[in-house]
Amino acid sequence: MNCGICGKKGGEEQGYHRKCLRALFGKPSLPEIQLTLSEVPLEAQKMAGKMSISGVQPKLIMSLEKGRLVPVASGGLFILKPQTEAFRSLPENENTCMNIARRVKITVPPHGLLKLADGTMAYIVRRFDRSSPTERKRCEDFSQILGIDKYRGSVEQVGRKLMEVSEFPGLDAQLLFERVLLNFLVGNGDAHLKNYSILESDEGNLRLSPAYDIVSSKLVIPDEEDSALTINGKHNRITRNDFEKLSEYLQIPGKAAESIFKRMSQIRAAAKKEIDCSLLKNKDKETVFDIIEDRFSRIYPV
Repeated sequence: MNCGICGKKGGEEQGYHRKCLRALFGKPSLPEIQLTLSEVPLEAQKMAGKMSISGVQPKLIMSLEKGRLVPVASGGLFILKPQTEAFRSLPENENTCMNIARRVKITVPPHGLLKLADGTMAYIVRRFDRSSPTERKRCEDFSQILGIDKYRGSVEQVGRKLMEVSEFPGLDAQLLFERVLLNFLVGNGDAHLKNYSILESDEGNLRLSPAYDIVSSKLVIPDEEDSALTINGKHNRITRNDFEKLSEYLQIPGKAAESIFKRMSQIRAAAKKEIDCSLLKNKDKETVFDIIEDRFSRIYPV
C-alpha cells in the first residue's frame, strides 16, 4: 500500500509515513473518521448557510479533535472532499496533481488521501487561511476581488490586479505565471477566478496564496476548453507563444521567464513519478500522462 499523502511505498502507520501525517495533521498518527460517503452531503446540508466554502462538490470543514476528524460549522483547519458521482476518482486526481505541483516546487498546502468509514477515498487539505481555530487570515479569491463571475475574465486581469495589491508584485506575477502554466500542462481547464487568491501573510502583507484545487479536469471532461480564463485572448489552441505574450504582459524579465519555462519542463518526469505511484486506476494513469504529453508538446515543441 502506498502512502496516501506522498504516494510513496507505505510507512509505519497503516501504510502512511509518520512524517507525512505530522506535516498534514501535526501529529504522527492517522486520525479516525467515522463518516461514510453517503453521509457527507447530509452533513454538508446541515451546515448549509453556515460554511464559507463554495462549489458544487460536497465539501466539509473538518476539525481534528482527540484523534478524530469531525465536521464543524467553523474554525476547522481542514477541508474534506469526497468522491462524486459526476466525476470519477476526483480525490485521487487532485492529490496526484497537487503532488506534481509540489514536485516542481510550486507551493501547495499539506494534503493527502484518507479512507472514509465505508472504504471510499476522500481528499483532505489543510487550510492556509487559518493558523488556529480562532485565528483567520484575510483571504480573497479573484472572483471576489474583480467582482465578476468565476468563469469570466482573463489571466491578464488576474495578473494586473495581483500586481496592484501584492506587496511583492514582481515575484507574485512570476508565481502566478508558473501556476497558470502548470494548470495548462496537467489539463486543468477548470482553473477559474476562484482558484486564484490573495492571502494576508503573518507580517500583514498581501501575497498570492499557495496553489490549490489543481486537477486534471480533462480526464473526466475530454472536450472541455484548454483554459477557463482566456490567455492572450484565447480559451483554446493555446501555445508557447501565448504564454510568452502572457509573461510580457506580466512584465516578467526575459531571463526569469526562460528560467520558469526550463524548470517547468521537468513536469514530464515529475508527472511520471507521481502518476505511477498514485492511487488512480491504471487506465486513468495512462490518460492523464497522455494529456500531459500533448500539452507538453505544445509548450516545448521538438
